[in-house]
Amino acid sequence: MNIEYFIARRMAIKSERTFSKLIVRIAIAGVMLSLAVMILSVAIIKGFKTEIQDKVRGFIGDVQIYRFDLNGSFEKSPFVPNDTTLRYLKNNNALASFYPFATKPAIISANGEVEGINFKGVDASYDWRFLKKHLVSGSVLNFADSGANQIMISNYTANRLKLKTGDSFLMHFVQNPPKKRKFKIVGIFSVGIENIDKNFAVGDINIIRSVNNWAPNQMGGIEVKVKDFSQLKTTADDVYANLELKLRSRSVKESTPEIFNWLSLLDVNTKVLLVLMMIVGVINMVTALLIMILERTTMIGLLKSLGMANVGIMKIFLYNAIYLVGIGLILGNILGLGLAFLQQYTEVFKLNQTNYYLSYVPIEVHFIDVLLLNLATIVVCFLVLLVPSLLVSRISPLKAIRFK
Repeated sequence: MNIEYFIARRMAIKSERTFSKLIVRIAIAGVMLSLAVMILSVAIIKGFKTEIQDKVRGFIGDVQIYRFDLNGSFEKSPFVPNDTTLRYLKNNNALASFYPFATKPAIISANGEVEGINFKGVDASYDWRFLKKHLVSGSVLNFADSGANQIMISNYTANRLKLKTGDSFLMHFVQNPPKKRKFKIVGIFSVGIENIDKNFAVGDINIIRSVNNWAPNQMGGIEVKVKDFSQLKTTADDVYANLELKLRSRSVKESTPEIFNWLSLLDVNTKVLLVLMMIVGVINMVTALLIMILERTTMIGLLKSLGMANVGIMKIFLYNAIYLVGIGLILGNILGLGLAFLQQYTEVFKLNQTNYYLSYVPIEVHFIDVLLLNLATIVVCFLVLLVPSLLVSRISPLKAIRFK
C-alpha cells in the first residue's frame, strides 16, 4: 500500500477543518477560473484571427499577380499572361484556384446622391463562396445574362444611396473622357471590413474591358488562392519566382499589412493573459498548500516521530495538492469548453462590427491547445508546489507535537 497516497486521500476527502476547506475551495476555484479563461482566450484569439483572415483573403485572394509598372492606383495596367505562366499556375499543387480580375475607379449616382467606388470586375471562373456567405440580399452575378450589366454593392453603399436589390443606377467611370453605364443591383453583401465595404462593388470584367477598350483576353490582375495559408510566404515567393519578367506579385499580407500587423499583436496579448492566469492559479495553490501544512503541523510531528522521512511527508502534501489541481482542471475544462461551445453554436455574445469587423465573438477550439494548457498547468503547479512542501523538512517533531 502507498501509505503517502492513502493519507493524502483521507486528508482530501475526510477533512473536517472548516478554515482549510474554505481555502481549498478557493484554490480549486482559482485553478478552475484560470484554466477556463486560458481556454477561452486561446479559442477566441484563434477564432478572431481566422475570421478576419478569411474575410480579407476571401475578397482579394492570397496572392495578386499584376503587371510591373509605376502605376500606384487601384486601376492596374492590362496584360495577357503567357502560356508558361498559365501552365505554372495550373500545375502548382500548392494553389487551390486562380482567376482574372480588373479594377477601375467610378462614381455612383443615385437618388440625388453620389458615392465614389472601385469597380472590381471578375469573370465566370470567380470563386463565389465567400460573397455568398456574406450576402445580405439577392444573389451573385449571373454571367449567362451578359446584357443585364449586373452589379453587387455593399450594404454600406446601399444604405448611403438608399438602394436595394433590383434597383438601377448610373455609374460614371473615371477617365478622360468619363464614361457612364447603367447597372442593375442583383446582390448586396456585407463583409464587415470597412475598407472593403466602403470601397468596392463587384461586376463583370467585360465592362471594364469595354470601357477601357481592352482586348477580350486582357486583365488587370490574377487573384490566387493557396491551399495552406500557413505556407503563404513560401508559396507567394515561389509564384513570384516563376512569373514572366513583365509580371510581379504580392501576398495578401503585403497588400494589407495594417490588418495582419494588428492580428499579430493579439498573440502578444494572449501570451500576457496566459502568464497572468497561470500566476493566479499557482498563487492560489501555493497559499492552500502552505495553510494545509501549517494546520497539519501536529500530524507532521507525529509522522516524523513514527519514523516517516521528510520525503514521504512531502509526498503526502504534494499528492493532496495535485488532487486539488486535478479537480480544478476538470471543472475548468467543463466551464471553459462549455462556454466555448455555447458561443460557437449560438453566437450569444455579440460585438460591435464597426470596431471589431465581426458581429459576434468568434470561437475556434483545438484539442491540442486544450491538452497543452492542461499539461502546462499541471507541470507548472507541480514544480512551484515543491517549494512550499520543503517547509516540512524544517518542522521539528518535538515542537510540532506540542503545537496547538
